[in-house]
Amino acid sequence: MTRAASSKGILPYQHITQLIARGSITSDHPIEDRQIQPASLDLRLGKKAYRLISSFLPELSAISSRLNVLDFYQSDLVMYEMDLTQGAILEKGHVYLVPLLEQLDLPATLRARANPKSTTGRLDVFTRVVTDLNAGFDEIRAGYRGPLYLEVVPRSFAIKVRTGDSLNQIRFVRGDATVSDSALQKLHGTDPLLFRNASPPKPLPQKEFRTERGLFLRIDLTGSAREEAVIGYRAKKNSHVIDLAKIGHYAALDFWEPLKRHRQDSLLLEPEEFYILASKERIRVPPGYAAEMVAYEAACGELRTHYAGFFDPGFGYGDGKMRGTQVVLEVRPHDVPFLIHDGQTFFKVVYDRMLTVPTQVYGTALGSSYQRQALTLSKHFKA
Repeated sequence: MTRAASSKGILPYQHITQLIARGSITSDHPIEDRQIQPASLDLRLGKKAYRLISSFLPELSAISSRLNVLDFYQSDLVMYEMDLTQGAILEKGHVYLVPLLEQLDLPATLRARANPKSTTGRLDVFTRVVTDLNAGFDEIRAGYRGPLYLEVVPRSFAIKVRTGDSLNQIRFVRGDATVSDSALQKLHGTDPLLFRNASPPKPLPQKEFRTERGLFLRIDLTGSAREEAVIGYRAKKNSHVIDLAKIGHYAALDFWEPLKRHRQDSLLLEPEEFYILASKERIRVPPGYAAEMVAYEAACGELRTHYAGFFDPGFGYGDGKMRGTQVVLEVRPHDVPFLIHDGQTFFKVVYDRMLTVPTQVYGTALGSSYQRQALTLSKHFKA
């Protein structure tokens, strides 16, 4: 099911290429076709990284004024500078700020929102875009003109990065693009958004399709329904460096502890541990829409259920014959241990309208890594 063009919505692939052509997105290093996704643009790390004392928000000053100091010892923010051109290791638990290669000169009618890429989130790398004179992370005001910086905090593993690596992505938004609960209910009735993860998958009945300022999904703690099924992974505390340039290189068991199905189909989440889990339902995003997972939903528990929240048009949809794809969750509980059970309501997804249907949708043609995923670690690990 496709939609007519709208005056409000997320800008699609072909409009992002127009923004680049008009100079609304610029870079000293030519922007590559591979960076342009169906509803977003991959942003690239620049030539330097700054090791910070702490995170910060530059509400009252330009970021460059905090970085360009003769003696970092006199700085209240920066400890030292690193060269990324030949690769550098970002240690876990440390805060880094990286000037990105791309800059923006947005029209007054266009704002932007950033999010980590899926691969970044699955490595427990916390990233947030910071812009000049801004009181918030990842939200870029309409008409913004200036540089982009990325705060990077590896949480579970040290990582090796280089100039040109993409850890996050940006969406461009005109007006209020959010799809209402009633519109989601109607859409599910004509072009199903959720399917049971069964064989064959069947559309979720309307009575189980729960919405409240977004679409609720549940957690899967049974896996393949076998007694010894792996239902998730927990990050190990002390592991080697992960080089982001090495795909399919690392043995998962060196970095992850597989979690087997519990006899009571439950799992105790420990505070500040990092887990990879999966959704009970299979989700799909029709080409005229994009979606985003809500990082924190207070009603579902005191925990972060994802880092990488963007779902592109066509995710789990393909040519319309696909019956959804499981959502992989990057979970970090806070404060107290939290017991969860199979089928428990666990997270929420908000759908947005596209300005128009993208000429490229999520799938193998764009090198999309997770179109038919189940419980999947990042692409750096051997299958």
